[in-house]
Amino acid sequence: MRQNDMGDGIVNGVGSDGPAGKLPATFMWGYATAAQQIEGAADRGESIWDRFAKEQSSKVQDASDGDVSCDSYHLFMDDVALLKEYKAKGYRFSVSWPRIVPLGGRDDPVSPAGVAYYNALIDALLAAGITPFVTLFHWDFPQALQDRYGGWLCKNEVLKDFTRYADVCFAAFGDRVQNWITINEPYVHSVPGWFNGDTAPGRSSDRTFSKEGDSETEPWIVGHHLMLAHAHAAKLYHRKYRAAQGGFISITLNGDWAEPWDDTEESHQAVARKMAAAIGWFADPVFLGHESALMREMLGDRLPTFTANEWELLRDSSDFYGCNTYTTNYIKSGGGDVSTGNAQLLFENAKGERLGEPCACPWLVSVPWGFRRHLKYLYKRYKKPIYVTEAGYARKNEHHMTHEDALNDIERAEYHTRYLNNLLAAVKEDGVDVRSYFGWTLLDNWEWSEGYIPRFGVTYVDFVTGKRYPKLSARKVTEWFDTHLA
Repeated sequence: MRQNDMGDGIVNGVGSDGPAGKLPATFMWGYATAAQQIEGAADRGESIWDRFAKEQSSKVQDASDGDVSCDSYHLFMDDVALLKEYKAKGYRFSVSWPRIVPLGGRDDPVSPAGVAYYNALIDALLAAGITPFVTLFHWDFPQALQDRYGGWLCKNEVLKDFTRYADVCFAAFGDRVQNWITINEPYVHSVPGWFNGDTAPGRSSDRTFSKEGDSETEPWIVGHHLMLAHAHAAKLYHRKYRAAQGGFISITLNGDWAEPWDDTEESHQAVARKMAAAIGWFADPVFLGHESALMREMLGDRLPTFTANEWELLRDSSDFYGCNTYTTNYIKSGGGDVSTGNAQLLFENAKGERLGEPCACPWLVSVPWGFRRHLKYLYKRYKKPIYVTEAGYARKNEHHMTHEDALNDIERAEYHTRYLNNLLAAVKEDGVDVRSYFGWTLLDNWEWSEGYIPRFGVTYVDFVTGKRYPKLSARKVTEWFDTHLA
């Protein structure tokens, strides 16, 4: 069977009314955020994103930084109140490594203030009846370790330091946290940061763009070490904490659905390569216990190998499939970008049929039926319960809108409700085991190298006053779950 041939009869997904039936009462839903994007930099160590935004500011679209952003370090109770108002059952947030261990290393001191902050957040969530889902690493690597030994490039050091950091978090928060994600989107950390050079730490082979880096080797080494960091942290949790704490742990991978540009074998093979580069590179070792054959074919000796002991660590390291997905592309063979599988990602096929028009982000179009197909593909291939840990939409020019216009975010409301309709169809009609939906995102925030230009939040944030205002989309998502949960 060709990789994209689902044989499912799905053409355009389901409409605004959605399929019949309801999700089980145990289905988890809420919103996701990341520490670097919402907390601000007060009382923590420097991250590679802090340094990147200041020293390579030309790579940030509006030359901004996240030093204050939503100031959730001080205003987290406002965030919890919003989640309660929205009736969210869960909240996925990340712990900042340099807030817990400002210098990052296994022999460096833990910050009591950092631990106290997350204890207060977790306690407030639980008091509001909201379940915490905690991500250990969402890209804000300690700059001190980047300076000390090159960060994720140095296997022997970084694995020990990350495992100790994870140990601190499990010990400090695990009595109240039963849902852990080790690493967020290793692909999006390794390829843009070490292949393209357009995100932190900004390394690539292009000396007109990056002072340092080797795009031929570094991203694949970093990705390899991120998988091993996940495996070491998961092994530690299973061995030391799971019996007493009773929690679950996994990794979250990005990846979007892919359709062939035309019905030629060349396009179908391009789809397979794209899915291997974006998903199989990580998911095949973690969930299937073997490397991606297509990645080995494309990279040869540049793709690092796992030892027998490392394969043993990876085995059964994930209790569920953490899925971040936003859009769908038509895939056409061609180009020399191995990070996309030597394929072109398009929104129009050979017949001139368009998936839609990009929003504030040129890579993002709303394609609800593609979301359904993606869920079905992941479940069929990897055979794990799926937790959708991110999906979201940024309206065009929302950063230029008046406060009043920004609150009437009809397009975002339609994105989430249509994606949810297709999630329900995947569960009820396709038999896919999907157990959560965390929308990206709770708050407008600092969107990494895109700065404050795209706004994904279901809550408008006034970045001058810090005040939060619910948007239409927040109400519409709440209404959808009021109707569709058993």
